[in-house]
Amino acid sequence: MLDDLNLNSEIDISLLILNLLCGFFASILIQFHYRKFASVLTNRDDFSNLFPFLTLIVVLIIYVVKSSLALSLGLVGALSIVRFRTPIKEPEELAYIFICIAAGLGYGANQTIPTSVAVILILLLVYLLKIKKIRNTNKNIFLSIEIEKNDINNTSEFSNIIKKIIENENDNFNLTRIDITENIFQATYILNLKNLEVLENLNKALQKKFPKIKINFIDQNNVPSI
Repeated sequence: MLDDLNLNSEIDISLLILNLLCGFFASILIQFHYRKFASVLTNRDDFSNLFPFLTLIVVLIIYVVKSSLALSLGLVGALSIVRFRTPIKEPEELAYIFICIAAGLGYGANQTIPTSVAVILILLLVYLLKIKKIRNTNKNIFLSIEIEKNDINNTSEFSNIIKKIIENENDNFNLTRIDITENIFQATYILNLKNLEVLENLNKALQKKFPKIKINFIDQNNVPSI
């Protein structure tokens, strides 16, 4: 019985290196695609830096595990006690993680050519869908900001700074509402956007100037809040 579980096949180092390199270049391609075409509002650079690491880990695990039935059973047991607590805020992030895992599985199983073709084809098809969506994107977005009055000098100066930041990123906007309470300042703007990259740039600029500010982007197509 134990002999059956220890049936190991020789690992071809050259094939392992080849598949690791292919996995690396595929993950770089996925990373570029995510940074360029994803519609998420989170920090794309930080999140996409995970892709090469994730893909190469999966390649290595699958390549080593498939050479030993005992290791395969051990991996199943190890994964059964692993719990991932990091939240994925947007489904699109999950989709890119899955394609990295799928690429790692394919290269780890020595399916180099089919995996490369599949990754390129998937990214190309998604690109075509994204281009069509980008060309048709011209929507009104409500920008809602909230900050405690203790974190700003005065409301008038704060409003002027916010206006300048928005003007730098998007020249077509209107202030629709201001609410001032004893402790909170709230303002709502409506932005007419030509592309969703404006939202990411605007979010970064506001967070950099006012780290404690709360920001929400809302539209009829359910643009996610931050």
